[in-house]
Amino acid sequence: MTEDKEMSEHERYSEDLALYALDALQGEERARLDEHLAACPACRRELEQLRADTALLALSTSGPRPPQRARQRLLDAVAREPRVPRIVETSPRRSWWGVLGWATAAAVVVFAVSLWRENSSLKGTLASANSQAAKSAREIEELRRIAAPILEPEAQRITLVAAKTPPQPQSKVFYLRKRNSLVLLANNLPALPPQKAYELWLIPTNGTPIPAGVFKPDAHGSASVVNPTLPAGAEAKAFAITVENEAGAATPTMPIVMMGAGE
Repeated sequence: MTEDKEMSEHERYSEDLALYALDALQGEERARLDEHLAACPACRRELEQLRADTALLALSTSGPRPPQRARQRLLDAVAREPRVPRIVETSPRRSWWGVLGWATAAAVVVFAVSLWRENSSLKGTLASANSQAAKSAREIEELRRIAAPILEPEAQRITLVAAKTPPQPQSKVFYLRKRNSLVLLANNLPALPPQKAYELWLIPTNGTPIPAGVFKPDAHGSASVVNPTLPAGAEAKAFAITVENEAGAATPTMPIVMMGAGE
């Protein structure tokens, strides 16, 4: 008799577990079920199964299909809810359960559509980024190809001058302010005393000269400076070269041996 009574009570509460799993059980009914769950391990296990099944069913709208046994177990629990109101009394909870079910399904569908749209947008952004990256890679490769004869150490550097005229020291500066990029190429530079070096200076439109690299010519009088550290966006009015100690100087030491203004 006691076993039948416990079974009847368990079955009565099991009908509410589906609503509890969806957080749709409120008020006194939820409080009574909370009290029952505290003393009933079987109902607690069933509640955890229903919660897991609910999550699997929600994910099934946009992800892999959940196990059939999980879907069926949740559907069986929902099916135990009375479809027709009892004659003795009408439970308000049963009257809006169907609406809640449709609202939950609609929310899941809206969420899935939102995820699909966001996924499509991300795919478009990724495709655009890949295209831009490929374009940048091509541009960098083209710049390397163009710059190779200028920057490669083994490249021949030949200065053409008037016939029977001794070669004169020459320097050429390529400066791109927006990229903070600078390249100096020099030819026919005189050899320097020990512990001495040439230093390049950026002469800004406003302010004091900015050190732009220390260098020494090779045996043929050739030298280069590639992308020295410069203040971002410095606007150059001219460039100059002086002779300094090997470590370089903070301000130019007179005299200026070479100078040129921007074109």
